[in-house]
Amino acid sequence: MEEKRKSKIITGVFLCVGLMCAGFFPGYYYFKTYKTNNSVVVKGLAEMDVKADLAIWKIKFTVAENDMIASQKKVENQLNEVINFLKSAGFTDEEITPESLSVVDKLAERYSSNTIPTYRYILTQKLIVQSNNVNLVETSSSNISSLISKGIIFDGDEYSKPVSYLFTGLNEIKPKMLEEATKNAKQSAQEFAKASDSKVGKIRKASQGVFSILAGTDEGYEKQSINKKVRVVSTIEYWLD
Repeated sequence: MEEKRKSKIITGVFLCVGLMCAGFFPGYYYFKTYKTNNSVVVKGLAEMDVKADLAIWKIKFTVAENDMIASQKKVENQLNEVINFLKSAGFTDEEITPESLSVVDKLAERYSSNTIPTYRYILTQKLIVQSNNVNLVETSSSNISSLISKGIIFDGDEYSKPVSYLFTGLNEIKPKMLEEATKNAKQSAQEFAKASDSKVGKIRKASQGVFSILAGTDEGYEKQSINKKVRVVSTIEYWLD
C-alpha cells in the first residue's frame, strides 16, 4: 500500500510539472510571435555629391619603322616630347611613370602571311600619369592635340578614354552617410507608425547596405566623371509599440 501511495504521488507531481510546462511554452511562443510580427522594415537612403581626388591618365603611342635602330631613336624622341609636355603643364617627375617599351617584329610572327609588311617593326611606349590634381589632368588631356601635330600617334583604344577619375575618401564619409540613412529610415518608420496608430520602438535588426559611387550626371561612365554621387541604402527593422 505504501509503495502504491508513493507511486501515485510521484505520478501526480510529474503531471503537474507537465501541465505547467504546457502552459508556459505556448505562452512564450505567442509572445515571441506577437513581437516579431509587430515590427516594420524600412529603407533609408543617403546621397552625397563628391569630387574625384585621384586621376590616372594612361598614355600610349606607337612607332612603325623598318629600321630597328631608327625606330628606337624615334621612340626616345617622342617620349621626351611627351614628358616635356607633361612637365610644362605642371606635373612632377613623381607623377610621371614611363613603362617598358614593347617591340613587335612583323616578319618574326609565327602566323604572318607571305605578304611583306609595310613596316617591319612596331614599337609601343606607355606612360602612366597619376595625380591628385584632377583639374590639371583634365585640362592637359584635352590639350594633347599639340603632340599629335608633331607626328606622335596615340593608340586608339587608350586615347579614346585615357583618364580614370577616382574617389578615395569613401571611408571618411561613411559614418555621416550611415547616420543620414538611419534618420531617413526612421522618418519612414514614423510615417508608417502614424498610419497604423503605433509608435516606433528600438531597432530590431539593421543592414548597412552597399555603398555605390555613380557618375555625377545621368549619363556617362563613373570613372570618366570628375563629379560623382555616393549613395547608400540601409535596411532597418524597428519594433512597433
